Amino acid sequence: MSNFYPVILCGGSGTRLWPLSRKQHPKQFIKLTNGFTMVQNTIKRLPENVQSPIFICNEEHRFIVAEQAREVSVEAKSILLEPVGRNTAPAIALAAITALKENKDAVLLVLASDHNIKDEEMFRQAAQSAYGLAMQDKLVTFGIVPSNPHTGYGYIKRGDELSPQASQYKVSEFVEKPDEATAKTYVDSGEYYWNSGMFVFKASKFLSELKTFRPDIFEACERAMQDVADDLDFTRVNKAAFEACPDESVDYAVMEHTEHAVVVPLDAGWSDVGSWSALWEESERDANNNAIRGDVLTESTTNSYIQASDRLVSSIGLDNIVIIDTPDALLVANKDDVQNVKGIVDKLKGLERSEYIHHREVYRPWGKYDSVDSGGRFQVKRITVKPGAKLSVQMHHHRAEHWVVVSGTAKVRNGDKEFILTENESTYIPIGAVHSLENPGKLPLELIEVQSGSYLGEDDIVRLADKYGRSEK
Repeated sequence: MSNFYPVILCGGSGTRLWPLSRKQHPKQFIKLTNGFTMVQNTIKRLPENVQSPIFICNEEHRFIVAEQAREVSVEAKSILLEPVGRNTAPAIALAAITALKENKDAVLLVLASDHNIKDEEMFRQAAQSAYGLAMQDKLVTFGIVPSNPHTGYGYIKRGDELSPQASQYKVSEFVEKPDEATAKTYVDSGEYYWNSGMFVFKASKFLSELKTFRPDIFEACERAMQDVADDLDFTRVNKAAFEACPDESVDYAVMEHTEHAVVVPLDAGWSDVGSWSALWEESERDANNNAIRGDVLTESTTNSYIQASDRLVSSIGLDNIVIIDTPDALLVANKDDVQNVKGIVDKLKGLERSEYIHHREVYRPWGKYDSVDSGGRFQVKRITVKPGAKLSVQMHHHRAEHWVVVSGTAKVRNGDKEFILTENESTYIPIGAVHSLENPGKLPLELIEVQSGSYLGEDDIVRLADKYGRSEK
């Protein structure tokens, strides 16, 4: 299927999985259900013989997407960067325009990056079935066979069966998230499915229907794609044109209006992993019905989800509790109340707390750093630089830095001098000195950075040159 193009939407914020999910590192980039991140699992379950994926993400996640795809040996067909979030209809339109530039018969397999599907072979079979319908100019959505009267999902009511031999139905209607009594009637009827937010359709057919029902969105996306800038593996769409695009979901913009909507039922252990209680349901549990991750000891604890990061977490006499421990934040909640985590996140955002934005460990295109300790006029970081990677050529107005190499090899520019440092060697960089750090070796470079000065914020970085195309921040 050389014309089958996976489109992976990576724009979610995942606030209900705080403190593990943060603004700069949301849930789709985290290992939640196994040894791979959510977006990596999405890549790995793709049908065989499809094109490399088209990713859509925002600017600050672009290097994470590229790196996580590379880790599972996938080269992205394209990574489209949205300057602002405008919901799923514009995002899919950008992908459709991109795919049509390469193949006029392109069929899109539109997937969220943060869903869990246990029966991956069943999913692939459903995708194949949907592909056949898309080739007949149908706009296909996957309807999840409901396991319970869930009130957190929208529902799809099926209409007439398209073929007695296949489980394929016209869409009768899309309905909003119901109350519990209504959801029960939906499930009991056998005619309703959870709305998965996954789709298959021809790129050309989708754009045609979008132009019919939402010409404003269509025209804004066309303008945004007429003036793009290619940067490394990324494509930046026109910022002004895309900012002018209305914010709308694909359901409201197209699927609820088109006469060509079809639903293919999917019973494959699907979950959007939208809360800690949902993750508990998806996880393996011990004899006490606890889901445990990390260094955890329990006594008289039942029906709980407990996750430790880098230290021991213990619990005694608890039931139905969620405990999530990270280096800089701890969440303790009743499992029945975890939907309210978003309220904590909103408070952190209002207080401009860093715990809303990023972890103590922050990922960069060249590697990562861990803020080990800080005080009024000092900060200590553990820095890891990937082989072949280089930090920007930069200087600081308010701080000096002292670098001590722990392992690996560092190529350093310090003022007008360039030299090599190896294990147990160091250098001092005074305020205002132009400097850079590079790993010329084959192994990761680990070093300790001690900052001192009157201001230690990340915005005191004046970038003079950067191989990753980043601005001065």
